[in-house]
Amino acid sequence: MGRWRAAAPLLFNHLAKTPFPSHKFLTRFLPLKGRPKPLCLPPSLNLPLRFLFTRPFSAIPSQVSVYTSDSEHGSPDFFHQNYGFVSQEEEEETGKIPIKAYFLCTSIDLKSMQAENLSNIVPPSSRSSNYIALRYCDFPPDITAFGMKDKVSSCRYIVVFQYGSAVLFNIEDHEVESYLEIVRRHGSGLLPEMRRDDYAVKEQPQLAKDMQGGPDYVVLKTLDTDSIRIIGSVLGQSIALDYFVSQVDGMVEEFAGINRAMEKTGTFTMDRTKLIKLVGKANSNLADVILKVGLFERSEIAWREAKYAQIYEYLREEYEVTQRFGNLDFKLKFVEHNIHFLQEVIQNRRSDLLEWCIIFLLTIENVIAIYEIVRESTGVSL
Repeated sequence: MGRWRAAAPLLFNHLAKTPFPSHKFLTRFLPLKGRPKPLCLPPSLNLPLRFLFTRPFSAIPSQVSVYTSDSEHGSPDFFHQNYGFVSQEEEEETGKIPIKAYFLCTSIDLKSMQAENLSNIVPPSSRSSNYIALRYCDFPPDITAFGMKDKVSSCRYIVVFQYGSAVLFNIEDHEVESYLEIVRRHGSGLLPEMRRDDYAVKEQPQLAKDMQGGPDYVVLKTLDTDSIRIIGSVLGQSIALDYFVSQVDGMVEEFAGINRAMEKTGTFTMDRTKLIKLVGKANSNLADVILKVGLFERSEIAWREAKYAQIYEYLREEYEVTQRFGNLDFKLKFVEHNIHFLQEVIQNRRSDLLEWCIIFLLTIENVIAIYEIVRESTGVSL
């Protein structure tokens, strides 16, 4: 017995270090009916745990399988169900905070909105006055002591811009309408159909860099309120730019129709009043993009700290803000060229009309002069 007791630890270590027979070995050297089904264990389990998962040691051979069916052996679903393994897609989706950008109207009264939601206002960190940030947390007072209220990912945020955009953070689809109603109460020029864009942000404190881009989302080492402001500013400008591009596209299509009609008939029927309206619309769109949206104004937060500048530049590049404005500017130049051409045509029409009026008046004057001459000559002869 003493020798068996001394050999027990050696036997334990040998079994723990001995690899399990492979499935190929079992299918090759054992008969089909008496073939035991091997236990598939994840490589993350250490050796002592691997030994504990094996069948109890016995001198009597046994062919009882630990699986209920052959289909479980080697199946990915078995690892998902028993060891909590997740796929790469599921791992990417974990921890994402949804972002939804909306363009609702052409102007929002930020002062009245701020006065109505004073308890939810996030204190500003820059001198910019064209937006406000609102925070909504549903934690009871006893939980705020543990710092849950300060965790950005545990609250819902809205960044509202004066030019009509609203960016929602960490708000589910079924909650969106109630939060948008808060914005609509202070908006003017509400659109019949608002524009929407979706994005996401993910926080990973163990990230080596300050940020990392991904497909339709960005990964940040630290997600704070300034990061939300930076992301909100780019997404708000992008969705507003979409609206103004659609407006200019409508004008381009209208002028394209006029040009096609001129190609067929050699003339056009637009009056001067409608043309002047198109001129005002084109100029106001360009002014709104540059002045109200502030497409080329540098963010003060990004100017102050490099990590925010990196997020800002990445998102502007991701959404191709500069390129899209270049396309918008090109379309506006096309509209401007057509407006100048049509103005010249209308001006020439007016000049022609005035010339015919002058000719008509001169003709009447000549007729009257001839009549007077004939009457005088007739009177002298009598």
